[in-house]
Amino acid sequence: MTAPKKLFIKTYGCQMNVYDSERMLEALAGQGYESTDSAEDADLILLNTCHIREKAAEKVYSELGRYKDLRAAKPDLKIGVAGCVAQAEGEEIMRRQPMVDLVVGPQSYHRLPDLEARARSGQKALDTDFPEDDKFAALKGRGPKAKRGPAAFLTVQEGCDKFCAFCVVPYTRGAEVSRPAAQVIAEAQDLVERGVREITLLGQNVNAYHGAGEGGDWSLARLIRELSKIDGLARIRFTTSHPNDMDDDLIAAHGDCDKLMPYLHLPVQAGSDRILKRMNRKHTAESYIRLIERLRDARPDLHLSGDFIVGFPEETEEDFQATLDLIEEVRYGSAFSFKYSTRPGTPAETRDQVPEDVKSDRLQRLQALLTRQQRALQDAMVGREVDVLFEKPGRMAGQMVGKSEYLHAVHVTADDIAPGDLRRVLVTDSAPNSLAGTLV
Repeated sequence: MTAPKKLFIKTYGCQMNVYDSERMLEALAGQGYESTDSAEDADLILLNTCHIREKAAEKVYSELGRYKDLRAAKPDLKIGVAGCVAQAEGEEIMRRQPMVDLVVGPQSYHRLPDLEARARSGQKALDTDFPEDDKFAALKGRGPKAKRGPAAFLTVQEGCDKFCAFCVVPYTRGAEVSRPAAQVIAEAQDLVERGVREITLLGQNVNAYHGAGEGGDWSLARLIRELSKIDGLARIRFTTSHPNDMDDDLIAAHGDCDKLMPYLHLPVQAGSDRILKRMNRKHTAESYIRLIERLRDARPDLHLSGDFIVGFPEETEEDFQATLDLIEEVRYGSAFSFKYSTRPGTPAETRDQVPEDVKSDRLQRLQALLTRQQRALQDAMVGREVDVLFEKPGRMAGQMVGKSEYLHAVHVTADDIAPGDLRRVLVTDSAPNSLAGTLV
C-alpha cells in the first residue's frame, strides 16, 4: 500500500480563503494527499494568498524564502502559490522565484490535480484563468462522512462588481457570481451530517447573492430561509456585506428568522461623503445610518461590526472627523480598521497620498474610539444570559470555549460540556477579548 503524500497549506487573509484551502485539500485527496501541520513533513506546500493587506506580494516572497533550505534537503518537494496574489502576479512569481512549481488563481483551484501532476512530471504549471466552468460543480464531493467541528464556512458568492477605488478584488476574484441554490443547500446538508451546527455563508458581497433556484434567481434572504429548514443546523451567519445590497427581505429576515444570528458585519469604510464618493462606494453616510436604523428596528439587539480605512488619498482632518462622528452614532461592537495602502492597478493608487505620520495618528485615534465602544458593549453583557455554541477546550483545565449568538468568545468551566453543545450561559465577567460565564 502506497503511503499518503503530505500537503501543507498556509492560509492568508479572509474566511473565504479558509474555505478555499479546505476545498484545495479535498481536490488533492484523490491524488493521495492528506493534510499535515508541518511544512517539514510535506510533499507539497501551498501558500493560499490574499492581496488585500499591505505588501501582500512581498510577504509571499518572504515566506517562500524560508523554504529554500527545505527544498534543498528534499528535492522532490513541490511548492505552489494559490489565491489572489497568484492571480494578480502569477508569471512574476514564477520569474522571481524559480523554485515555485505551480501557481493557481482562486477561480481555478478545481484544476489542482492536473496542475500537481504536471509539476510532478517536471513542468511548470500556471493557471490564472477565469474559467467558464463551475469550479464548485467540478470539485469532488467531500468524501467519507468525516466528523467536523461545530462551525463551518460555506462560500455562496464570489467576485465583486462594485469597483471600489482602493480594492483589487474585482481584478483577482472577477465579476460577481453566485452558486446555484440547490448546490449550496446540498453542501450545507452534508456539513450538518458531519456534525456542523453553525454555518457562515461567505462572499465578497454575500448579500448580492442571486443564485439560480426553483422559480428563478434566489436572494440571500430566500436562501437563508431555506437553509433554516435543515434539521440539526442551529445557527446561520453571513459575511461580508455591502450596504447597497441590503434589501428589504434580508432586513426582515434579521427579525423573523430565528436561526439567523444577531450579528452583522456591514463595512462603511468612511464617514465623509466626499471620501465615500472618491472611494466609489455609491452610498452616503446618511443612507448607511438610516439602513442601520432599519436593521435595528427589525432586530433591536443586533451586534454590528464594520471596516474602516483611514488616510485614504486626499482625506482631510474634517473628513476624518466625519468618520469618528459616524462611529459615535452607530456604536459598533467590533470593527476592523486599517491605514490606507496602495494596491497596484487601482484608481486610488495614483492620487495624492496622506502622509504616513498623519495616517498613523488618525488610526490610533479611531481605534481608541472603537475599543471604548467594544468594551462598553461587551461589559454590558455581564449579568445577561446568552446561548453559547461550544467549539473546543480552553486554556485552563476543565474549560470549554465557544461563541455567543453575538460572536463573543465565551469560556465556561464545567465537566459536562462537549464540542457542539449549545448551552445557555449566564455571563459573569468581561475580559478584553472574551466573556466568562456559568451554565444556567
